Amino acid sequence: MNRKYLLPFAAIVVLLIIWRIIATFSSGEGGRAGRGGRPPVAVEIDRVRYGPIEDIRRLTGSVIPQYQYIISPKISGRLIELRVRIGDRVRTGEAIGRIDDAEYRQAVIEAEANLKIAQSSLIEAGIQFELARDEKDRVETLLEKGISSPSELDAAVSNYSAQESRLDLAKAQVEQREASLEAARIRLGYTRLTASKSGLIGQRFVDEGALLAPNAAVVSVVGIDSVIVRASVTERDYGFIEPGQQANVTVDAFPDRHFSGDVARIAPLLEETSRVAQVEVEIENDDRILKPGMFARVDIRIAARDSTQIVPTQALARRSGDTGVFLITAGEPVAAYSTVEVGISTPDWTEILAPRLEGRIITLGQHLLEDGSPVLIPSESSTGDVSSTTQKRGPQ
Repeated sequence: MNRKYLLPFAAIVVLLIIWRIIATFSSGEGGRAGRGGRPPVAVEIDRVRYGPIEDIRRLTGSVIPQYQYIISPKISGRLIELRVRIGDRVRTGEAIGRIDDAEYRQAVIEAEANLKIAQSSLIEAGIQFELARDEKDRVETLLEKGISSPSELDAAVSNYSAQESRLDLAKAQVEQREASLEAARIRLGYTRLTASKSGLIGQRFVDEGALLAPNAAVVSVVGIDSVIVRASVTERDYGFIEPGQQANVTVDAFPDRHFSGDVARIAPLLEETSRVAQVEVEIENDDRILKPGMFARVDIRIAARDSTQIVPTQALARRSGDTGVFLITAGEPVAAYSTVEVGISTPDWTEILAPRLEGRIITLGQHLLEDGSPVLIPSESSTGDVSSTTQKRGPQ
């Protein structure tokens, strides 16, 4: 650089440095506020409130029926009648279909005939037994009078024993034929498909004319007069869920409706792979508006207070491992840090168990503060009324 330009350039630099130093000291003397000359921090404030608060845990799950079963035949055959379709209501014991029963009716007729034969044989055996007994008694009497011989008595006794055995066999045959007839009648009854419990037809798997095998699914029946919402709870929330707690359920199909129920049961174990447990909430469903398979959101009330000290959750701050809040008391606009003990906490509000808080609470900008920091409250300089701008922030 040319020497004639070097000296003027150096002089300009020196003048700039001197001006910066003077400006800094002037700002320190004139704009200083609070302890240590810290500039005030712009914050938002609210007041401590007293009101109700609830601890709600949201779970997701599905609606399932109170019970569900499949109607299936116990025998094979062709389905010749099916009286129900999906959505139809059936009562306990109501016949909903019929299998071709010609073969089974014939089996009943055959069993009845065999029973009649066995009964006739029993009557004949009874008559022969009576005759053999009378003959034995007569020979015994004649032998006492010396008219009959011992060989005749032996023959009479032997015939009596044979007829007695024949009678016992005839009785057993009658019992056997009666059992066969009952079995045939039971198999004939299997040709009628009946509902074992009332409900609605959920699915229809076959149509009339189908050739069915034993245990083949015909229709399903679901009971939805009351339903169960089965949801998953994480390990973190598992310890807070107990039977008997109130639950509020919503479904996507009816977003404006709320369904109330109670926690009926909770699984005694967590699935090892997912670390979740199953929770069941029972809900009365008299209008049957809730249907199995619907996606459900379950809000379970863990704890509640009717009236307690609460502050906005965003007002909480952590300092040295403790939880606290910054307050502004009457007088100078200076933030005072107070350690607190919290209770129920929600995304919007947190219960303060202790101590009792006095003054206004800082809700925004507290992460820049320390105990004793000066603050600047824009709402006070603009309107002069803080409470009017914060009334809508939460419960009164």
